[in-house]
Amino acid sequence: MRKKLLHAGLTLLFAGALFPAMAATPNTEVLKGYVTDTWCGVNRTKKPPTAECTDQCVKDRHAQYAFYNFKDKKVYILNPQSLAAKYAGQAVVVKGTLGEHVKFETEKGWTRGAVITAESISLAK
Repeated sequence: MRKKLLHAGLTLLFAGALFPAMAATPNTEVLKGYVTDTWCGVNRTKKPPTAECTDQCVKDRHAQYAFYNFKDKKVYILNPQSLAAKYAGQAVVVKGTLGEHVKFETEKGWTRGAVITAESISLAK
């Protein structure tokens, strides 16, 4: 009986220690904005992107899919690119982690911006 109680207690102790690691990290952000591209993303304060324009800039201008955040009015490179592509030109909610700052080209010249790695992207309501 003692062995069973000891085993159960140790199991609960280790499970309790692991649970916080499985929860969302404190660096996780939830942001609303548009999926755009790094070339035209700087213009999103004036007009929303279209899927056609966004995809065209990625194809022809070698831009990357990006996220224009409504709150801080900044453009972030949005990873993974394959997931971002599915939401091109749409208003979305991104749950993810902000990462390093990188240099990228826009139609107004070179700038620096952060990368956001999305855990999930969903359409904004």
